[in-house]
Amino acid sequence: MSAAREDIRDFLRREPASILVEVTGVAGSAPRDTDAWMLVSERAIFATIGGGQLEYMAIDQARRALRSGLAAEPMNVPLGPEIGQCCGGRVGLAFTALNQRLANDLIAWSDREMAARPHVYVFGAGHVGDALAMALSLAPLRVVLVDTREEELVASTVPRVETCLTAMPEAVVRDAPAGSSFVILTHDHALDFLIAAEALKRMDAAYVGMIGSKTKRATFRNWLSRETGQTELFERLICPIGGTAVKDKRPTVIATLAAAEIMTAALTWTAAAQSATTKPAIG
Repeated sequence: MSAAREDIRDFLRREPASILVEVTGVAGSAPRDTDAWMLVSERAIFATIGGGQLEYMAIDQARRALRSGLAAEPMNVPLGPEIGQCCGGRVGLAFTALNQRLANDLIAWSDREMAARPHVYVFGAGHVGDALAMALSLAPLRVVLVDTREEELVASTVPRVETCLTAMPEAVVRDAPAGSSFVILTHDHALDFLIAAEALKRMDAAYVGMIGSKTKRATFRNWLSRETGQTELFERLICPIGGTAVKDKRPTVIATLAAAEIMTAALTWTAAAQSATTKPAIG
C-alpha cells in the first residue's frame, strides 16, 4: 500500500460510508495477488487492486451497492479480451461494507505494515538528498533524512519523510534496525567517509551507497585501509550510487536511478530475511 499511516485514518474519517474490495483468489496472470485491497466510497478510492478494467468493474460494483444499500455480490472475473485486459488469468473479488470493527482492523493492519517497512537513511539534505528522499517517499519504505545542519532540514519539505538532526550521524547508523539501507551524500567528504565506514561494519545492512566519482571511490578505499585496515569492507560499498550507465549529474536523475537501486536491495533483503525466518526446521 503506497499511502501513509495517516492517510488511511484521514480517508476513513472523510469517507465512513465505504466498501472494502479484496482480491480473494488469483489463477494465472493477474495485476495483483491476494494481498491486494482497496476502499471505495461514492467519491473516492483508497489503494488499488491493480487498475485497468478489472478495477473499474469493482468500483462500479461497490458504488452500486452503496447507492442501493444492498450487499455487493462477489465477482469472479476472467482477464481476457472481453474486458480489454489481456493478463489471461482470473481474479476473485469480495466486497464488504465498512463498519467500525473493519475500520479498526484496517488501521491496525496499516500500522503493522508501516512498522515493518525497510528503513532507508539518507545522509545529507542537499539537492541530491532532497531529490532522493522525494523519489523514495513514493515507495513502501520508511525514509529518514539525516543532517548535521538544522537549516537544511528545516528547508526540506518532503512529504512522508522523517527528519533527524544530529551532531553524530554515525550514531544513527549504529542504532538503525537490521535490513536498513544507508545512502551517504553529505556536504563533507570526511563526514561521508566516517558514515560509510560505520555503515559498512553493519553486516546486516541491505545497502550501503555513497555519491561520488572514481577519484572519491579510490580516496575512500585508501582512507578505509589506513583508518581501519578492513579493506574487505570496501567491496560492499556502492559508489557511485545509481550506476554509471547514464552520464547525467542532475540531482533528479541521480535520485531516480539510485531510488530503483535502493528499493531493489531493501526489498530483496527483506524477502530473504522473511524466507529465513519461515523456513521449516530439518529433522
